[in-house]
Amino acid sequence: MQEALAEARKGLGFTAPNPAVGAVVVKDGQIIGRGYHHKAGTPHAEPLAIKDAGAAARGATIVVTLEPCSTTGRMPPCTQAVLAAGIEKVVVGCTDPNPAHAGRGLDILREAGVEVVTGVLETECQDLIRAFAHLQVTGRPYVTLKLATTLDGRIADAQGNSQWISGPASRDRVQALRRSVDAMLVGTETVLRDDPSLMPRPQEGHSPLRIIPDRQGRLPLERKVFSDGHPSCCLLGPDVPDSRLRALEELGVAVLQVHSFSWTEMMKTLGQRGVQHILCEGGGQLAGALLKEDLVQELEWFMAPKILGGAGLPAMGGGWELSEAPEFEPVDHQFFGEDAWMRLRKRADL
Repeated sequence: MQEALAEARKGLGFTAPNPAVGAVVVKDGQIIGRGYHHKAGTPHAEPLAIKDAGAAARGATIVVTLEPCSTTGRMPPCTQAVLAAGIEKVVVGCTDPNPAHAGRGLDILREAGVEVVTGVLETECQDLIRAFAHLQVTGRPYVTLKLATTLDGRIADAQGNSQWISGPASRDRVQALRRSVDAMLVGTETVLRDDPSLMPRPQEGHSPLRIIPDRQGRLPLERKVFSDGHPSCCLLGPDVPDSRLRALEELGVAVLQVHSFSWTEMMKTLGQRGVQHILCEGGGQLAGALLKEDLVQELEWFMAPKILGGAGLPAMGGGWELSEAPEFEPVDHQFFGEDAWMRLRKRADL
């Protein structure tokens, strides 16, 4: 299963709205076939691993991170591929998180006489598809909020300078994060101030969708997120003129004009469009707004050994009474160079 997980991770950031899935075919104690889901609309992990194994797949075992699908979409069901190949045993990490499909594929295989084993490295396999499961259950993308702060929770000095609060090792980690998601989100002020491209460095084939809120349509069209040819989606307020919409569309930017800048409603719309996992890189007002609407599932928090004091810009706008404060629980931590890093998840999502 560890090998199947390693295969699945190759697809992270590419497969939305589908999950990342990996599979290996095993016979006589040897792996004879490997496969992973590359992107939506292409063959799934199981048929690719079976194809890699060839005729030797008959009588073999297939180990797969997620329950084989049992419905026909753009691809035929994977249960069909397993049965056609003569696989005798299926080992599964976790079941389909969609309540309408959970366990259905396993039942089909058992009824056909295939031995089925479930729950192998289940926690790791569930973690791999955490964003997919969230989208299936809530209809909204899974949101990871990245924060790089000083010890006293500041993201920039009084002049707005933030490069660089965190060190090189932390910034390398952020690039890996960008390669693991299918969408990026930043605030209007970040685009105005920093003109970021938001593309991972190196890209390694990844081009996450850049989601740019621009309520008044005031961002210059020359900004990289609009002009560099990589995919972007601009969220516009209801009063932005049609000429602005046409100008963005001519640049290849997808436009979503919303009647209300309610992030809950906008997240539902993005989920309907297949956006699965969003990495939000701020700034502070956007971070606070997402937390206020209870839309952040995960924090990636980098803390540099520096202090800016009261003149620095806080990590997020707004605030809460202590009794209403959002609660997160650490699930991982380490040092990247001199910076302390924590991954935290909303308690209700653990």
